[in-house]
Amino acid sequence: MDFKLEHTSANSKARAGIFSTDHGNIETPIFMPVGTAGTVKGVHVKELEEDIKAQIILGNTYHLYLRPGMSIMEEAGGLHKFNGWNKPILTDSGGFQVFSLGDIRKLTEEGVRFQSHIDGSYHMFSPENSINIQRSIGADIIMAFDECTPGDADYDYAKKSMELTQRWLDRCINQMERTKPLYGYNQTLFPIVQGCVYPDLRASAAQQIQSCNADGYAIGGLAVGEKEEVMYSTIEIVNNILPENKPRYLMGVGTPINILEAIDRGVDMFDCVMPTRNGRNGMLFTKKGIINIRNKRWENDFTPVDPDGTSYVDRTYSRAYLRHLIISKEMLGAQIASIHNLAFYVWLTNEARVQIKKDNFKTWKEDMVQQLAVRL
Repeated sequence: MDFKLEHTSANSKARAGIFSTDHGNIETPIFMPVGTAGTVKGVHVKELEEDIKAQIILGNTYHLYLRPGMSIMEEAGGLHKFNGWNKPILTDSGGFQVFSLGDIRKLTEEGVRFQSHIDGSYHMFSPENSINIQRSIGADIIMAFDECTPGDADYDYAKKSMELTQRWLDRCINQMERTKPLYGYNQTLFPIVQGCVYPDLRASAAQQIQSCNADGYAIGGLAVGEKEEVMYSTIEIVNNILPENKPRYLMGVGTPINILEAIDRGVDMFDCVMPTRNGRNGMLFTKKGIINIRNKRWENDFTPVDPDGTSYVDRTYSRAYLRHLIISKEMLGAQIASIHNLAFYVWLTNEARVQIKKDNFKTWKEDMVQQLAVRL
């Protein structure tokens, strides 16, 4: 896999690039819709491709391992054939989901023993079987198995956690070298920088990880309770160390403003459940600000959902109709809102790419940040 850095914007660290995979190219900056259980909730593949214009989606190791399971996944020929998505897929390692289980998981040097949230059965995730599962899923981009520390972790815990993540990374790399792809195309491993909110730990982790000569690198453990200014300063610390000629992926972030600020600091790839999760609850992201479609003010507003939107749902349905669907808990309401929000997020990163190549990103971003904060 190869990353070509095309342009860095004037007065900013924002970058435009192309990351090539066997399932197609990914133009960066890029937002990746989250398909936790093998599907982007309520959204068809055709809508992802033709309307939202997604270039890559995510799958989740923890959820797909538990259901439908790897025997079915391998029999299907991997997630691409199982769900009909023929473009790149990235899988997270399952670490975040496992560590969020709290009292029903136990952490050791070997890995994490946990109980399924589905039936209470016991399972073990280690760096080795996380890699094996992601091989079975068939992701183009595989994430290293790591511990995601909470944003309020004390220094000693964060240091021990970071060191464990680094030891696990060595085991992930070894397992990648011992195993081969199952479905005839290349897969690559992204290491993850941890270290909580502590600058020296983040710098140490970034130094250690950048020596791996990976095809790309991820920044994990942010947007988990820390202040936004801490998140931004952490990104700056890490990106000053990570190689400039490789893509940088900020995991699980965030609001449209978070994404623009991270692009400004040199991040290339993003994912977040916010567009679909918030959309299902009636929050719409638009170029002019945020709409809570549940508000009574939209009850008899028959203008399009978003007159400036890029999705067919923006042109087809009115705000009054979408409000009716959301209030009535109709499935179509969640679908319309999800498609709109995902199309907006993809548009936002695509437009950032356009502005970067025009050397106008900084000015455009500052205007957009002010507008995106407006509550309509």
